[in-house]
Amino acid sequence: MKAKPPANPFEVARQAARRRALRALKRAQRTAERGGVDLSDWEEEFLGSVGERIETYGRAFADPDKGATGAPLSALQGRKLKEIQAKAKGETPGPRTRRRKPFG
Repeated sequence: MKAKPPANPFEVARQAARRRALRALKRAQRTAERGGVDLSDWEEEFLGSVGERIETYGRAFADPDKGATGAPLSALQGRKLKEIQAKAKGETPGPRTRRRKPFG
């Protein structure tokens, strides 16, 4: 009886990232429902469509310039997911950019 060849570590990491992203999407939606927070139609559609694309294709974006090659979410999708999670928890969003005080 032959032993199975070891799994490709890159593929294992990609599958783990995919599962983490799907859990984060479901957790954000569940937190909003339990907390009684009304998500906008766009946010609900975003959570649903991104989840479907990750399940179907393994990632939610096609352009490699928008994020890492093994990542299931692009940088902007990840940021928007964090904003939705904060809204679902009832936290107030902070400023997106911080201005530096001028010298002098």
